[in-house]
Amino acid sequence: MSLDSSEAYCPSKDEPFMNGRQKRYFREKLEMWKEQILQESRETILNLQEETTQHPDIADRASTETVRTLELRTRDRQRKLIAKIDSALQRIEEGTYGYCEETGEPISLERLSARPIATLTLEAQEQHERQEKVYRDD
Repeated sequence: MSLDSSEAYCPSKDEPFMNGRQKRYFREKLEMWKEQILQESRETILNLQEETTQHPDIADRASTETVRTLELRTRDRQRKLIAKIDSALQRIEEGTYGYCEETGEPISLERLSARPIATLTLEAQEQHERQEKVYRDD
């Protein structure tokens, strides 16, 4: 999958927000990200299947188990990330992608480019985090 002519394309504030070209750009960006994660997961599965050697040394076994645990934890986080990517792709189809879930305002193109799964404007995200911190400190 390639970004064809949109590879050089960069969404701009000078064009209508979430026009067809921007939607296509973000859809392709999300799909490529998802494919990269899935490829890494397939490689992890192959590595875990190949690494079945029993190490006679307890330190080697512990080291191997630590690496496996970290790898599986990373894959679990990426599984959750894929769900967020799928949700963003669904929002593109529904026409709600790029708009804040709380305020309905457009999320900045810079934020979406950096974090294409963003669901809140930067201001709404900061407010959310401040509220979270208040409740966490209680």
